[in-house]
Amino acid sequence: MRKFVEHALAKLPKLNEEQLRSLLYALADENESMDAALDSMLDGIVVCDREHLPIIYNKSAERMLRFSGAETPERPLWLSVSDEGLSEFFKATLEGEETVLDREFGLESKGGTRLIAVSVSTLVSAGKIAGAIVHMEDITEKRHREAQLRRAESLASLTTLAAGVAHEIKNPLGSISIHIQLIKKSIQGREKIEIPFLERHLGVVNEEIERLNKIVVDFLFAVRPMDVQLRESDPGKLVAEIADFIRPEAEKAKVNLVLTVVERLPLVALDEKLMKQALLNLVKNALAAMPGGGELKLSADSSDEEVILSVEDTGVGISEEDLPKIFEPYFTTKDNGTGLGLTITFKIVREHGGEITVSSRPGQGSTFAIHLPVPQKDKKLLPFDSGERKA
Repeated sequence: MRKFVEHALAKLPKLNEEQLRSLLYALADENESMDAALDSMLDGIVVCDREHLPIIYNKSAERMLRFSGAETPERPLWLSVSDEGLSEFFKATLEGEETVLDREFGLESKGGTRLIAVSVSTLVSAGKIAGAIVHMEDITEKRHREAQLRRAESLASLTTLAAGVAHEIKNPLGSISIHIQLIKKSIQGREKIEIPFLERHLGVVNEEIERLNKIVVDFLFAVRPMDVQLRESDPGKLVAEIADFIRPEAEKAKVNLVLTVVERLPLVALDEKLMKQALLNLVKNALAAMPGGGELKLSADSSDEEVILSVEDTGVGISEEDLPKIFEPYFTTKDNGTGLGLTITFKIVREHGGEITVSSRPGQGSTFAIHLPVPQKDKKLLPFDSGERKA
């Protein structure tokens, strides 16, 4: 349509009355089609000019912001919005010429509170900033479905954990029962009991009780909500502290420890205690995978908008069959493992809004990488090249 209008304008002096009428009808039809398309959209759209006045908006925007044409005189968008929090957001964002993506707001409506994701971006015309575009999406049902899915996943995970606990508890309980029966049998009808005999069996009972306690503690840690205290922290320093802590154990196991930390890493939001636990779980697994010695690499690096903390070993590796299962509760290839270490690590990383990836080849080693998002400041728009404004 733009090319048609430009072509028509070029020939405007030569057009007769009938041709001008046809051109106006064509423009009117095009505008009507555009209005119909905008009003048919489920998402709200508002276009503001350089003075922050709403010049175009559709029916969804009217419904979400609860204003109509009669209520939007020549005044900035935020003065036409009834919700105080959203009004303050529009004022700060539009006046500050910021680009903001998916900022969530709860707006009251007749059917209850609706959750709206609001994005503000630049409106560019002829290479210059001409205003801003506001996009609004009602994500209430989406969040509801996500919550239902999380509840279903939590229930399934809890069921798996409970089954795993029941299985894990059976072994130490059986061992305790056997040794208590042996002690009971040995003392029946006797006035004197051999102390070494009792010490040996009671020692096994005590070990199994400690094992039971660890199973229960790990289970509770895995199922309870974490009290995550996030603070801006230096991820490189954290990895270096882990390296210092584990170095004596690595030397004893004949493992060469290599630490690589990139300078001036961006700060990330961390609960240092929990993240250290996650990294220690990975490091302990790496050492266990190198019973004959090897090399352990700990690194902290950054890429794009994330920090990457890596634990790489030259151990036995993980089979292709086992690789998809390693984060599942109670899956372990160790003889004395609880199968919750990687599950807990996964949970800690997710609580930080991060992701954990793994690559491994049997006989060559494994690499676990924790990807943590770097807090992003709202981006400023391009500086406005002032020029003549149309009246």
